Amino acid sequence: MRGVVDDTAPGNEWWRNAVIYQLYVRSFFDSNGDGAGDLRGIVEQLNYLEQLGVDGVWLNPCYPSPQHDHGYDVSNYFDIEPAYGSLEVFDELIKQANSRGIRVLMDVVPNHCSSDHAWFKEALAAGRGSVARERFYFADGRGDGGNEPPNDWNSVFCGSAWTRVTEPDGSLGQWYLHTFDSHQPDLRADHPDVVAHFRNMFRFWFDRGVDGFRVDAIIVMGKEPGLPDATSAPDGTPPDDTWRFNAHTINHPSLFPIVTEWRKVFDDYQREHSRVLVSVSEAYTPRAPESLLRYVGRDSFHQSFTFDLLLEPWNASAMEQAIRSNYDTLRRAGESYTWTLNNHDAHRMVTRYGRLDAHEFYSGNNLLNSSAPVDLQLGDDRARAALMMMLALPGCTYLYMGEELGLPEVLDLPNNRREDPLFLRSGGQQPGRDGCRVPIPWTQASVNSFGFSTNDTPSWLPQPTTWGTYAVDRQDRDPDSTLQLYRAALRLRSHFVVAGDQMEISRENDLLLIHRGTAVAVVNFGREITELPVSFGPHHTPLRAFTPVLSSRSGVLSATSGTEIPPQAGASANESGVPTPGSAPNAAPQGPWRLAENSAVWLVRAV
Repeated sequence: MRGVVDDTAPGNEWWRNAVIYQLYVRSFFDSNGDGAGDLRGIVEQLNYLEQLGVDGVWLNPCYPSPQHDHGYDVSNYFDIEPAYGSLEVFDELIKQANSRGIRVLMDVVPNHCSSDHAWFKEALAAGRGSVARERFYFADGRGDGGNEPPNDWNSVFCGSAWTRVTEPDGSLGQWYLHTFDSHQPDLRADHPDVVAHFRNMFRFWFDRGVDGFRVDAIIVMGKEPGLPDATSAPDGTPPDDTWRFNAHTINHPSLFPIVTEWRKVFDDYQREHSRVLVSVSEAYTPRAPESLLRYVGRDSFHQSFTFDLLLEPWNASAMEQAIRSNYDTLRRAGESYTWTLNNHDAHRMVTRYGRLDAHEFYSGNNLLNSSAPVDLQLGDDRARAALMMMLALPGCTYLYMGEELGLPEVLDLPNNRREDPLFLRSGGQQPGRDGCRVPIPWTQASVNSFGFSTNDTPSWLPQPTTWGTYAVDRQDRDPDSTLQLYRAALRLRSHFVVAGDQMEISRENDLLLIHRGTAVAVVNFGREITELPVSFGPHHTPLRAFTPVLSSRSGVLSATSGTEIPPQAGASANESGVPTPGSAPNAAPQGPWRLAENSAVWLVRAV
């Protein structure tokens, strides 16, 4: 975090306490009026990101791609998708972002490439048994004439994980493995050409100033030799979820030597160029922190997302367990913490937390969501509180574009406008991820797709007519808006960061308390106003020794008399919200304090 610690010293590297903003490039800002966001649009809106207070941005894939999975089907790892810009614009983005103290991370897709990639085209043309096919997983089919797939593996995107090819002579031939869509053939990660390819790719982008990579879909990259049939899923597992239990690919040990090789590339480059780089893995290990440890460490990734907060139901017990188990496990191992509540593959948290069963629903799979009715006001209240909970935790935080505006999931996109291969391959049974990728609104007026574009070309996904309610220009003028909360929270988060990795977490019924150094966050997960304890934690720390500095919404903290206690009540605070030593929190209304339902407050003690 800028200005809090030396962000280059070992153990204090910039990424350990950073706030990183995930940018879905085609949905951020359209600078050329073609209906899709682009790199120039990011350059033009860097002041917005600087004002928000983030330390870095992570760009979803912006390499050349036929866009069957919007960039996660890469046809060339060494260039920029022409629809998004050019290498020259990318270089300008790096320069302009760095000048504002914002670092840039890219997204790498190592499990698979595009069916338009030169290697795959070569493999198709070369035919059965060719050297070119050894970079992928080609196999003969089973049954009469090889008409059945080589094994029974299911795709993450529904259906079989195999597609049959037509051989150069026109006959039906071998099958190739694709863990995701058929336009995304799996690469054989340990093939010498593939190993060298990614080594060179990392260095190519580091040379251009990239500070790190988020690594996509890492848990499926390893494969059991011989590709036997999948291991069984637990009884009752939905058919579309069985892939998660195939031990012949999920978390397979063969992937870890490859990860160690990548880490060496990062470490060598850092040493050679005096850089501080970061890698973060997308490894879903829900409720299994010991499994998470395999993806973070000296011979692995610098960071690995703890997705539990994104997956857990809205209740204090579940959140306490998710935080405590991951914190304790990572702390014992001396590894970093990486938290998130949203991303481009999950329903937005306003909608998740607004579901009427949000207090109990749990699937363990970000692609399988509740269908219960949604109360958006309830979801907004809970999402604002969840943000304050997450930002109080030790470690790095990743935000997803648009969450700072309180955007909900768009659930009613017309089927003929949906583009997610999950929707297409499931025959419409799975709504897919398009709803969290709708272009964000910049202006309350609907002109030019609510300010997303420079002309009236329709945005690549349609925006709801209510989108102006969440617009940047509207929230800029509203001191109680979600955007203003995010800006204040990112500014005041330093009270927690200076405590290092130290944290005490305690729960009293529906209240969750996170104590770090001179700061404490209190979250009320309950459905009723709740009286705050006189003291908390193993040391019985008196709560009234702290002064409120930020609340998730106005009026949530009050005395038993009903008098509101605004943030910083009874304290003389400077611009950073730091109580002056000697200030008296008891100048606030007397009597026990109460916290409103589905809300949070930060309190700081003068030192």
